[in-house]
Amino acid sequence: MANDTPPRWDRKMQQRLARGEAAALGELYDRFASLVHGLAHRVLDDEEAADSATREVFAHIWENPHTFDPREGPMRSWIADLTQRMATGRLRQLQRSAGPCSPEQAERFEEQVRTAATAARADYIVTSMPSSLRAALELAYFERRDYRQTARTLGVTEDEARRRLRLGLQLLSSAVTQPAMAPPGSGQRP
Repeated sequence: MANDTPPRWDRKMQQRLARGEAAALGELYDRFASLVHGLAHRVLDDEEAADSATREVFAHIWENPHTFDPREGPMRSWIADLTQRMATGRLRQLQRSAGPCSPEQAERFEEQVRTAATAARADYIVTSMPSSLRAALELAYFERRDYRQTARTLGVTEDEARRRLRLGLQLLSSAVTQPAMAPPGSGQRP
């Protein structure tokens, strides 16, 4: 996906963080702060809460660089997943602090958390996908163009436009089909 860092960069960054290099944290923050803040804001829908969640995510990374496993995927994906888990955890914490609620209210709240988590995953997928796929989807969705019009605008064949649209939609569908963030105590991994 676009914007991914090379695996070698990810491993070196993890090693630098493990050694306690403050410059490494600054470099990581410069590279991923907008991603973290955007995802946190998408889940929390509050600027202050997103700022706070962003600080928490980078504090966690600084204190626990060993929790990143390069074999499980790129650092960018790990940071996005960490952000989503921390933001949804914060959302649940806010709900618990509001006091007891009925089972119906609790279910409505969990649906809001699932919706926010799905939207955050979709945002991440769209911003991470290659620009050729994103451009095709934007033409089809925002400008209501069919695959023929998309092909003409992008200067590609109709088959290529269909392929890009299909692949882009498949990537986006994974935001919905991926399991939602599990509530605490459910025994499921988010």
